[in-house]
Amino acid sequence: MRLPKQITQHGQTRVDDYFWLRGGDPAAIRAYLDAENAYTEAMLKPAEALRSRLYEEILGRVEQNDASAPVPLRGYLYYSRTLDGKAYPLYCRRKGSMDAPEEILLDLNELAKDEKYLRLGNFRVSPDQRMLAYSLDVSGEEIYVTRVKDLETGALLPDRLENTYYGLEWTNDGRNLIYVTLDEAKRPYQAWLHRLGEAAQSGRLLYEEPDERFHLTLHKSRSKRFLFLDLDSAGTSEVWYAEAAGAGLEPRLFAARRHNIEYDIAHQGDNFLVRTTEGGRNFRVLTAPISDPLPENWKEKIAHREDVLVESVDAFERHLVITERENGLRRLRIENLDGDTHFVQMPETVYTLSPGENPEYETSTLRFHYTSLVTPMTAYDYHMDTRERTLVKQEPVRGGYNPSLYETVRVFAPSPDGVKVPVSMVYRKDLRRDDGNPTLLYGYGSYGISIDPAFSSSRLSLLDRGYIYAIAHIRGGEDLGKRWHDDGKLLKKWNTFDDFIAAAEFLIAAKYASPRKLAITGGSAGGMLMGVVINRKPELFRAVIAKVPFVDVLNTATDPSLPLTVIEYDEWGNSNQRDFWEYIRSYSPYDNVSRQAYPNMLVTAGLNDPRVSYWEPAKWVAKLRALKTDHNLLLLKTNMDAGHGGASGRYERIRETALDYAFLLTVVGGA
Repeated sequence: MRLPKQITQHGQTRVDDYFWLRGGDPAAIRAYLDAENAYTEAMLKPAEALRSRLYEEILGRVEQNDASAPVPLRGYLYYSRTLDGKAYPLYCRRKGSMDAPEEILLDLNELAKDEKYLRLGNFRVSPDQRMLAYSLDVSGEEIYVTRVKDLETGALLPDRLENTYYGLEWTNDGRNLIYVTLDEAKRPYQAWLHRLGEAAQSGRLLYEEPDERFHLTLHKSRSKRFLFLDLDSAGTSEVWYAEAAGAGLEPRLFAARRHNIEYDIAHQGDNFLVRTTEGGRNFRVLTAPISDPLPENWKEKIAHREDVLVESVDAFERHLVITERENGLRRLRIENLDGDTHFVQMPETVYTLSPGENPEYETSTLRFHYTSLVTPMTAYDYHMDTRERTLVKQEPVRGGYNPSLYETVRVFAPSPDGVKVPVSMVYRKDLRRDDGNPTLLYGYGSYGISIDPAFSSSRLSLLDRGYIYAIAHIRGGEDLGKRWHDDGKLLKKWNTFDDFIAAAEFLIAAKYASPRKLAITGGSAGGMLMGVVINRKPELFRAVIAKVPFVDVLNTATDPSLPLTVIEYDEWGNSNQRDFWEYIRSYSPYDNVSRQAYPNMLVTAGLNDPRVSYWEPAKWVAKLRALKTDHNLLLLKTNMDAGHGGASGRYERIRETALDYAFLLTVVGGA
């Protein structure tokens, strides 16, 4: 039965008319979602030819027989490659050079033959490179099974570790695995040591995190000497460390957690490198002697700066690579053991930069990745002593892509409190700047995640049809430092939404866009953003694509049994406290749907999504159907075989993009 549910909290009672989509009969729920999928297909039937054309167009830009840039590790070169007609990559290696015979370590196509969904979680070769430990998820729930393969014989070992998560390492003797498991709320909370050949039940528990606000990850130092257990909530962290030699490892506390102090550590020589917010929200860097790493022995290496965020510290034998962010852009700071420092120069003014895979410690070569809204993803090897760079690989774009036809700029939109919000844009140079341009504006703005401007060959299908693509770098991310995040969370969350609306209004006022041709998109917490802004100012937008949107915020925030609820109290607030409850209620999209006109909408969900449960978008769409006063399209598309990230195979992902673009071109238009 489709019964509503009454929810009383802080003396107020709400009625959730669509609670049955979470707690009702499973068969009825599946039938409902199937019916919504059928309705979506029926409404987009007139665009069927366009979807097919877009699919072929996007696929036509993809080099289907391709390989990633090879990564050196202990005398081997590791890489992945794709084959024409195959949905998943093959993971391979060659010994010594790329001219040597190829070894196929893992063929995901073979593993996916009997599965509707497949995702690789961990991939770790043993120190002697004879064994491969890897993990697979076949449902989209992000619950992995870890297996071990003998690379000499090709046989799977009997070892099978269930309920595992991201984070997997070998001890240095190659005889043991360290891995992470989940609790009932799907929170990573335990680290285990498993000896090869023994039953999983005989493993040794290394650490268990009892505090539901913290999640556990693990990794080894680049030097391979230490194992680090990282415990994090939204604003507080703690690290345990151990010598990673063998089965006898015993984690030790590095520095006890203190509320709202974040830190992490790396290893170089005789010291740990400590990146911490103690003494400044944008992090400073200190050294701690391994022989006695108590806080009183820490020495400052890089002071805190109000205008520069230290994002990470990568330690090599003779160099440090510090990834910093200033004015919304990343830069790489290289320092050698003598203290000489320089920055890697970049060719464009608006770009994305990140360290690549750099598993080797004793090297002076840094792999980094570079891209922009007009430059395909490019891998470079940078020689940290000579400052020379070598192009290793650039993502190929078939069909004669010419970057000189496109322009990328960054503008600043004034938010209501006077803050200037960066907006990155790309469009064809022959585009006329008037209010008739179709525009797609993207936003996220949560968890301190910065959204950097990167290339997409799929996006060319919009740009070549006259679209402007824009990214609003709104508060809630860390695009402009930790304060940018602080000013977009908890009781300042409305700044996130105001910033996005300000970006949209700026594009309209500057005649880049108009309400009749402005579309917006965001996923997960960015989907929540979509829900808030269309409740607040629906007249600004022609269309919305909300991907797996986190929209039932108040109900989720009051249910600690759901994944991530307790962990994220420091991001959204604890709704058991009345001030947070009332504040969340003020913006929760599901709770603020009203009787008004809404834009055309395409909403997606994943039936097995562990991060945003399928019922959130489903309930939201149901309530919108009941209350909206317009005749615009409202479509719900649920992937019945996947989770938060959508389809796992590359061809199905392209089909999802073609669906999104066909929807846009149908309701917004384009050349």
